[in-house]
Amino acid sequence: MARAYPTHPLASCHALVRSGDRILLVQRGRPPFQGYWGLPGGGMELGETVEEAIVREVAEETGLQVTVSRFLGYANAIDRDEADKVRYHYVILYFEVQGVDGVLRAADDAADVAWVTPEEARRRPLTDAVERCLAWTGL
Repeated sequence: MARAYPTHPLASCHALVRSGDRILLVQRGRPPFQGYWGLPGGGMELGETVEEAIVREVAEETGLQVTVSRFLGYANAIDRDEADKVRYHYVILYFEVQGVDGVLRAADDAADVAWVTPEEARRRPLTDAVERCLAWTGL
């Protein structure tokens, strides 16, 4: 199904990856949000569970293997064109993940990846999802 002008909302999932007092940020390499730092994640594929999608997306963007710890919350991302027609509509599910293993590298649509403290993260241009997830976890 086409992502632009869909017939129904699309599911997306993103991960707050934690290791000790640090979180993993991904710098977006393509629009939208090119240059901004956010959470690894993306759209679900047909037949894939949410957990499978998160594990796949984190691995694709960062090279790391993770396990899902808990559900944090959700958000709607709706974009309308000049005629007020829905151009994009995502329901984004956010999860905390742990069990980081593998070699960290930027891949897929990630321009860069970095382990940072929440304070260091707040000094970067962030997507709103990062602050939302930090608030949900009390960081």
